[in-house]
Amino acid sequence: MPMSNLFKEFLSAPLTAKFGMLVIFGYAVISIFAPLIAPYGETEILGGAYELWGDKYLLGTDNLGRDMLSRLIYGARNTIGIALLITVLAFLLGSITGMIAATVGGWTDQILGRIVDVLMSIPSLIFALLVLSIFGTAMPYLISVIAILDSTRVFRLARATAMNVAVMDFVEVARLRGERLGWITVKEILPNITAPLLAEFGLRFCFVFLFISALSFLGLGIQPPTADWGSMVRDNSTLITYDDITPLLPAGAIALLTVAVNFVVDWMLHKSSGLKDVS
Repeated sequence: MPMSNLFKEFLSAPLTAKFGMLVIFGYAVISIFAPLIAPYGETEILGGAYELWGDKYLLGTDNLGRDMLSRLIYGARNTIGIALLITVLAFLLGSITGMIAATVGGWTDQILGRIVDVLMSIPSLIFALLVLSIFGTAMPYLISVIAILDSTRVFRLARATAMNVAVMDFVEVARLRGERLGWITVKEILPNITAPLLAEFGLRFCFVFLFISALSFLGLGIQPPTADWGSMVRDNSTLITYDDITPLLPAGAIALLTVAVNFVVDWMLHKSSGLKDVS
């Protein structure tokens, strides 16, 4: 889409969506240029533990004497980047298998559906804690476990929306022409279910983002010394007893991004529904 059209879309968006897009853009800039923005290194120990806010350390230091502002900035890159990667993998796995199940049907649909039912019957947090406790908290295991768990929700949506399209006349015509499964899936079905999938992508990102933060808070997510907002809340939680709001800063960063993404997703759902605003 040309930049002029993007700017027009931004101007026509409601105030909440504009706020969400600006916040997301700000987070993206911070994540990409974290090494240039952060005043100190990600793991650099600079002073004593829990130093107060001041000119040298704007947000004080953490439990090991690392600059909190720098950790917050690097935490944006790590937490958001990993959440985005997991969401993309979950969508690739879930949407492809969901469309295949809807298009092929029969035993393929039954087998994939039962596998998804089994995975969804187990609480996600408990299943992730169990698997990560057994295999370890290395990054490949963390990404794989969360991506597989989250792909089950994407599978359900992709299958439900694709089944409505798979019975359309133009899909039957493509089958009669002898088109292959991959061609039918990509050319005929995917373009007609893109809108709900894009909206679901934003929601899934929020859930993955919060899920990673929860695992990190419990000690099974992104491992130290890598900066992560969930673990930063846990490491500095003792400051709350001294009326220090420092532990609330990473929690606030998590909440702000979640709210911003939901604002944008809500606007996208409204646009895809075809409804008009009532003045």
